[in-house]
Amino acid sequence: MLKLLHTADWHLGRRFPSFPEEAQKKLSRARMDVIINILDVARRNAVHALLCAGDLFDDPEPEPVFWEELAKMLRERSVPDVPMFLVPGNHDPLTHESVWSPSHPFRARLPNWIHVVDRDDFVYEISKDAVLYARPCHSKAGENNLALALPPRTPGDGRLRIGCVHGSTFDIDGHETNFPICRDAGLQRGLDYLAIGDTHSYRDVTADSLVPTVYPGAPEPTSFDEPGAGNVVLVALFRRGRRPRIDAEPVAFWRWIDVRCRDLNELRGVLAIQDLDHHVVRLCLDMTVSLSEESEVERILRELQGTDATHGRAGIVLVDRTNLQLQVGSGDAFPEDLPPVIKDTVDRLDLLVATAIDEVERSKATRALSHLYKMLQSHHSRGRHRI
Repeated sequence: MLKLLHTADWHLGRRFPSFPEEAQKKLSRARMDVIINILDVARRNAVHALLCAGDLFDDPEPEPVFWEELAKMLRERSVPDVPMFLVPGNHDPLTHESVWSPSHPFRARLPNWIHVVDRDDFVYEISKDAVLYARPCHSKAGENNLALALPPRTPGDGRLRIGCVHGSTFDIDGHETNFPICRDAGLQRGLDYLAIGDTHSYRDVTADSLVPTVYPGAPEPTSFDEPGAGNVVLVALFRRGRRPRIDAEPVAFWRWIDVRCRDLNELRGVLAIQDLDHHVVRLCLDMTVSLSEESEVERILRELQGTDATHGRAGIVLVDRTNLQLQVGSGDAFPEDLPPVIKDTVDRLDLLVATAIDEVERSKATRALSHLYKMLQSHHSRGRHRI
């Protein structure tokens, strides 16, 4: 049996400008840290080779901190006697200036068990019974089918043949495909497994074929619309004519989720999410709350996000308050035993809310009630029962 680990789309150096600065650092570091998990999975499963099918960097010329750290990590965490193959993708294509160029200092720092696919006729004998064919991307966009550019099986060749390229298997009418891969490319080339990269969610695009063509997905998600991200693929090839066994193995630290809260109970439920500290949460508050409920909303958000003095319950939180509305008027939020001057202020603001014709004035009065309520809550929490 030949055992492979198949990964792709690390996107080292990717930036996350829509997040706060500290969250950006967490997400960027996780892309590097997950490589340690990948190598550990390879070691535990005693694989015979690691296939990395493109877009390992987010750019062909990443900042030195990323390629220096990757080279250091690979030197320190070697998998003895197990070759690892790095294929340039469309995000990090092989060019004269790219990190994959033979003259780039990154290449000199790689251990000898790392093989960069830097030529179109790349071939490597994994064993006497198994051979790998791979081909790099030379640009960020292209129409060539790199899988069909791999050599076909010749008569009498009984070895296991594995292909590794980067490209898209989408075949929607009118949709422009970058480096297209036809779904039967593995069969046409006489392969036993076709390792590909590009799509960030795990997907076996040929589940009904003897020759699997598989996306492992990004080992760390890059956005909220990648539900199958966070895995590598373990492949076990037995013999020709038998479909290999394909197993998705989770390696990610972060799980990205969208949560829409339409009432306070749904927001409270966010605190009960298991392993919340490993989640990137995009929280949409689509609700109308009273003055007292608004205070609880703020308390829950502080608990989720953390403060300068405390860590947040959630790993990373983005909050959309666009549809968070405050009920007009004070309702029964204020206690009965208010000092006369404060009670008179509340009554005047309630009257303004009730009689205001202009929505802007009504909103200002409601917000003033909110500020007053929060001020009273703050003083009460410090044991001051009168202002």
